[in-house]
Order: sequence, then C-alpha cells, then structure tokens
Amino acid sequence: MQRIRVRTAVLDPVDARAAEAATGRTPAPRPPQEQDDATFDGYRARVPWERRYSWLVLALDAAACVIAAGVAYLVRFGGLIKFDLKPVSVTPYLAMSVVLPLVWVLSLFLGRAYESRFLGNGSEEFRRILNSAAHLTAVVAVVSYATKAELARAYVLIAFPAALILTVLGRFAARGYLHRMRRNGRGLHRVLVVGAGDSAASLVRLARRDPSAGWSVVGVVLDRSPGRHSHDYSDRGGFDLLGVPIVGTSESLHTAIRATHATTVAISPQMDGETLRRVLWMLEGSDVDVLVSSALTDVTGPRISIRPVAGLPLLHIEEPELSGARRAVKGLFDRSVALTVLLLCSPLFITLALAVRLTSRGPAIFRQVRVGLDGKHFTMFKFRSMYIDAEERKKELESLNERGEGLLFKMRDDPRVTRVGKVLRKWSLDELPQLLNIANGTMSLVGPRPPLPSEVAKYEDEVHRRLMVKPGLTGLWQISGRSDLEWDESVRLDLRYVQNWSLPLDFYILWRTVFAVLRREGAY
Repeated sequence: MQRIRVRTAVLDPVDARAAEAATGRTPAPRPPQEQDDATFDGYRARVPWERRYSWLVLALDAAACVIAAGVAYLVRFGGLIKFDLKPVSVTPYLAMSVVLPLVWVLSLFLGRAYESRFLGNGSEEFRRILNSAAHLTAVVAVVSYATKAELARAYVLIAFPAALILTVLGRFAARGYLHRMRRNGRGLHRVLVVGAGDSAASLVRLARRDPSAGWSVVGVVLDRSPGRHSHDYSDRGGFDLLGVPIVGTSESLHTAIRATHATTVAISPQMDGETLRRVLWMLEGSDVDVLVSSALTDVTGPRISIRPVAGLPLLHIEEPELSGARRAVKGLFDRSVALTVLLLCSPLFITLALAVRLTSRGPAIFRQVRVGLDGKHFTMFKFRSMYIDAEERKKELESLNERGEGLLFKMRDDPRVTRVGKVLRKWSLDELPQLLNIANGTMSLVGPRPPLPSEVAKYEDEVHRRLMVKPGLTGLWQISGRSDLEWDESVRLDLRYVQNWSLPLDFYILWRTVFAVLRREGAY
C-alpha cells in the first residue's frame, strides 16, 4: 500500500525567492514502460535534506531534555540547594533522568511536531511543542497520582520547564541554520506554480521576496490553454512569466512535474474544483506537496477556519477583534512593560539625554505630532537625532529623497543627523522615549508605524485602516526591513497586522525585533 503525502492547504501565498540551485529533492527513475497521460506512476519526490534536518531537530530536542533532566537532578540532589525533605532513594530519579528524554521525544512525535510541513517556518511548530509539553505534564501528574508515586516536586518543576525552554531555543537555532542554508541556495523546495495571468504572476513575485521560506520556482503551468502555447512540452521553448519558464498547461501537469523535477505544486485560487480534484488524485502516492493559494492574501491565523456546508468546505473568516477583553489585556501588558523598562533603564535614559544635549544645540527630547487611534493626534517623544534646523533644511534635500513615492523622506547619509544621532538611530535607541507614549496610552508596544498628519492627508481610503489600532513602537514593518521598505509594502504589512492582530503575534514580533535591532538593517 503506497503512502499518500499529497497535502492540501488553504493559505496565503508563501513569501520566498526563486533560486536556481539544486534542492536535493530528486525523483525516482522513471519506469522503462510508457506512462499513460492519465496516471502518474513511477514519480517520487524525495527530500534528503529534509530528512537530515528532521534528524537534527530530533537530536536537539533529546539533548535539550537530557540537559534539563541533568540540571534538575543536580539542583534537587546535588547539594546546590538545601531542601528540608530528602527522598528515600535517588535511584528512581536517575532512571527518570534517562527515560525522560525518550518520553519527551515520543511526546513531540505524537504531537506531530516533527512533520516537515511545520518545520522551519511559521508558529505552528512552536504551538505543537507547547501542546505536547502540556499533555506530557498532565500525563505525568495523573500517573504519579494514580500510582501514588513519591516524586520530588522540585525535580519536576525544574525539569519540565527547562526542557521546554531548551527545546524552543534549539528549534530556533535549527531554524536559523536552515534559513542560512536557503539564503545560500540549499535546502529548497522545487515549486511548480499553476495558474494564469495576474494570479500566477502574483505567486511568482511573492515567491521571490523571502529566501528563508525555501521556495525555488522552477516553472509555471497555465491552468488553461493560452492559444499560442501547445500542450507539447518541446514546443513551448522561449515563453516565460517574469523570467520563470512556462512548461505546460494543467492538462499536461504530470509531464511538467517530471520535466522540472518539482516537489511542490502551488495552485492559484482560480482553478475550478473539478480540475483540482483530478490533480489531487493524480498526485496521490507521488510525495508531491499540493498548496492551494487563497485569494485572501493578508488574512491569516485564527481568523480563518473551515466550515463544511452541504459537503462543501468553505472558508469562514472571523471579523478582526479590535475591542474587547483581549484589547484590555494588550493595553495592560503594554503599560506594565513600558513602566517597568522606564524604571529599570532610567540611568540609560539619563545618559543618552545628556549625550544628545551636550553634543548639539537643542533639547534632548524631540516632540512631534503624530496620528494615532481613530485619527486622533498625539505628541510622540523621541531622542533628538537631528540638528534643530532639520525641518528648514529638508526642502533643500527633497531632490535626494531615496523614497520614490514621495510620502516619506529617507536618506541613508542624511546631513541633518548629528554624530550622536547616527549612533542612536543605528541601534534604535532614539525610539526609547516612545515608552512614555505607551505608558500614557497613546501608543502600543506593537502596532503600525505612527504616521505624520501630512501622510494621513494623502492616504487612500483603505490605508485609513491603519488607524483602527494604536501605533506601535515596533511592528511587522520593523522586522521586515524598516526604512528599506517601499511605501506600498509598509502599508501592506501594517494592514496585515490590523487584520490579524493577536497576542501571540505581538510576542512573535517583539522577539523578532530584538534580532532586527541587532542586525541594524534599514536603520538610518
């Protein structure tokens, strides 16, 4: 019985950049007999690098649990900390320290945390780790209660959280390694895009943005005959879409997959259900992944669910939650973090303020009117990084604006920036006084970029949706290129945040912000 690995997912077009290098996935040799057009026997998409990566992740998970178990044993029984109660024997804990890594890995396996579709991208990988850890903890608690096992609570309270934290850190390290491989043209999926016109072109463009997503677009298959292009592969030479060769139509998809050695098929939403069903049947047993793009390119996460109606799976789209309990929790979290950082970092604030004040004329804090929630104006605070005549000199530099759309003014070597200001901007330290805005409720830790009134006056209708939430100290724009982003791209990211806001997304953006600041990309 053949293993079926055809996966169907409704998702946003995956952001990735096409790469010409080999991906390590090779099909099995074609059988010598002639293949019938209606079948797809003999083709297997194998992924040697993916299997090696899975073994690497498994080894890191086991090592994390071994370290956690060792630390818990040393803390509880190594005399590092004095405990009033001493267990009758430490032998069960030695045995548990050996067995726990095996049980931990088995729990992650049962929680499907090693499935290739979750490894290396997205938050689902970490959600499954958390779920597996919670289930294992519950099982250990129930078993110990049922068997009346005398377990030292300190051991359990140290071992399980430590194993979880080290596992997550190990997964982050493995993901960083995989992304470096992909930026160097290795560890990629050979993707065949199926579609026509703008839908196929959109998938190809999106597939070139982020090499860490691991897509190498090797060809385009048109979902219908375009007239000039015949169904015979050898007669289609010279035609391409955005530099990607057109290798056939949906009627000859199996031929195109064989010719390009594709391992993933990405289908645009225009394909009709009957044709899609035939494609899925044809690819059964080939180990080729099937991804179906959604027309809702910026609606993701918990807002999307599948609702079957009369046997037909329909997408149910929840309204974005812009008020309510979760918003109150977000506000409480924002203010708590802002006040804590302001208190703990007050010596740093005083030092930076003195550095600004003593090296150039003018106040240490720069105040500027920005537009916030529901279009209300507020005063935003920053450490002054420019000379006090910066606004007057801006008119002289308009011709040197590196942002072609004109809504924003950006220069890499802006002569209005002071020497201290360059350092502040390089490390994003000039943004720290915005914690005062967060503390007074006019800004949030995470949100869209706070716009100027002059920018808002030029907004198109849909761009006003950025004002439906509080502007943020950081956001998707901050972790995606900052000043290097084009205007349209920064708007798209801000609108995507507004539509898909959630607390887990905020935590993810805050985590990524740390690395964005350290890389200093787009900071000028």
